[in-house]
Amino acid sequence: MKFNNKNIYISEKAIIGKNVKIGDNTVIYDNVTIGDNSIICNDCVIGEPSNDYYFNKNYENPKTILEEGAFIRSHSILYAGSSFGKKFSTGHRVTIREHSKFGNNCRIGTVSDIQGYVEFGDNCWLHSNVHIGQQSKIGNYVFIYPYVVFTNDPTPPSDICIGPTIGDFSQIAVGTVLLPASEIGKHCLVGAQSLVGGKYEDYSLIIGNPAKKIKDVRELKSKNGKKSHYPWPYNFSRNMPWEHEGFENWKLNNGYEND
Repeated sequence: MKFNNKNIYISEKAIIGKNVKIGDNTVIYDNVTIGDNSIICNDCVIGEPSNDYYFNKNYENPKTILEEGAFIRSHSILYAGSSFGKKFSTGHRVTIREHSKFGNNCRIGTVSDIQGYVEFGDNCWLHSNVHIGQQSKIGNYVFIYPYVVFTNDPTPPSDICIGPTIGDFSQIAVGTVLLPASEIGKHCLVGAQSLVGGKYEDYSLIIGNPAKKIKDVRELKSKNGKKSHYPWPYNFSRNMPWEHEGFENWKLNNGYEND
């Protein structure tokens, strides 16, 4: 049983919503808000203080907000000053550093490491073992597959920090490395194990080391060879908000007329 109410610490300054389950050996720090119907599994830390906590006697934990329906798997650590939209979820042993911002329905896979000061839109899915460097900006409906790394220092070591930017609906395939300040447009596909730098326009198929735009992604055919697989929302709808009405109708009703 995961919810035995054993060895749980919840700060008096935390706000816990209705029907929230908290697993054993979990710590909830000051100024954390957890929305209704959330599940925090065993051995988690929510609102982990930044380094200043250990050296500044006047430290005050910034607000950490988990909106309703969160599902945080065991041994995950969410740092203070971050905000997480509705139905945010993690796999096991996820670390998300301070001042990260996530939209609704985002999923972060097991053993992923988010280094803080990042921004995610809605419905982003990160698979296992993904590393996101500081100052990265990810749009809506972006999928990032295992062992992808976002870097941010163009001349290491330095005090410069410029993370990659990813446009809505783009896909970043397995083992890709994105270099500092790289910009990927909307509806792009980055092929597996690519080394990506520079700026790429919408609908680019990006492949290689160093990566190059090969063609317009809409030229890629499905396995049956009869039609293009991209833009992928027309061909994939599982657990997407357009699952029951189709992407064409959904986008017209949700401000995506040009996508």
